[in-house]
Amino acid sequence: MDSILTKYTDFCAFCGRPTTETHHLLIGPSRKRADQDGLTLPVCSNCHTMAEPLMSLHKNPMAMKLCKMLGQMAYEKRAVAEGYTEDEAREKFRQRYRECYL
Repeated sequence: MDSILTKYTDFCAFCGRPTTETHHLLIGPSRKRADQDGLTLPVCSNCHTMAEPLMSLHKNPMAMKLCKMLGQMAYEKRAVAEGYTEDEAREKFRQRYRECYL
């Protein structure tokens, strides 16, 4: 897994257990692009799909919204490092993902 958010992909980003899965910060039709852009986090199966409704990333609406925001921020940060202005980076994200979460 290539992640632009962390170089520590062997450990769950939430609890530190060994990674067993990849959490895509943007899902649905954007999932493939998110994977290409490294908008992923290493997670253990417990944190990713936990049976307890609000403890699982995918069952917690606030966690999902925060993941989308984090993904956009990471994408824009990388674009700025590549020489885009902040406004250009935001527009680049909007064009690629057809959404804006910030």
